[in-house]
Amino acid sequence: MTGVEVRPESPGCGRFAPSPTGDLHLGNLRTALLAWSLARQSGRGFLMRMEDLDARSRPEFVSRQLADLEAVGVEWDGPVLFQSARLQHYRDVVDDLSSRGMLYECYCTRRDLAEAPSAPHSPPGAYPGTCRGLSERERSARRAALTNRGPALRLAAQAGSVAVVDAVFGPYTGTTDDLVILRGDGVFSYNFASVLDDAATGVTQVVRGDDLLPSTPRQAHLHELLGFTLPEYAHVPLVENAEGARLAKRDGAVTLSDLRGLGWSTEDVVSFIGSSLGVPGARCASDIADALGITGLRSLPTEPWVVTPPSS
Repeated sequence: MTGVEVRPESPGCGRFAPSPTGDLHLGNLRTALLAWSLARQSGRGFLMRMEDLDARSRPEFVSRQLADLEAVGVEWDGPVLFQSARLQHYRDVVDDLSSRGMLYECYCTRRDLAEAPSAPHSPPGAYPGTCRGLSERERSARRAALTNRGPALRLAAQAGSVAVVDAVFGPYTGTTDDLVILRGDGVFSYNFASVLDDAATGVTQVVRGDDLLPSTPRQAHLHELLGFTLPEYAHVPLVENAEGARLAKRDGAVTLSDLRGLGWSTEDVVSFIGSSLGVPGARCASDIADALGITGLRSLPTEPWVVTPPSS
């Protein structure tokens, strides 16, 4: 097991990094408020990044997301960073990793991955290394058999597991399988692009939903292999509906626009979110940050916030 120690040389900054594929809902806004508050209370700057590599990304969602964040009091330093503007940097790093023998082609289809047995003690979905040891003849044959896509590129992981310390959940150890760097359709993976972006922009604090905690050891391993300083991680509980599923647009009035249509003010929405954090009466982001302080933000409950969206 590899342990990666957090030693930021300066306060650096935090960030919020939504994908512009739809309007932000209560869960997204809650995470943004917490990310901004924790950065503010720890003396860090705050950056905004649009993870717009998804084909579903739309400019109208960019503007609406930014407007909603500004409305609830989340401010950021400097211009918004767009991942789509950083493609050449990603390619350069892929070329460097390839030249160092740290990547290999993967020809597995989604069906192959679903049917592949996991390695002993690996979590569900961990890649078992099917294509890692193929001969050149086998690679050529599998490459020729691909249709409508190229091979994916995977990182040849150099550690079986990595331990990280999360500001909310505490010590966490996870498997570091051979994560995808470049998908077969030519899109760079979330794990890869987010690690490069955080390192390039001086991010020393990553606050995001706890559904991403299992992927953190993989990202920490990539940080280590690339010689980057590991940021502080804080994974916050998701917002769920009454059935225990992650809150989504189909659950009803869950966006700022939806709730305004029911007569809620922006301040009412912030107060609703604040109540889930033990801050009743909050009217903007700074109210939540000031009321919780750094101690309260690091002592968040780990259970999800269950919401029944209002219908009128």
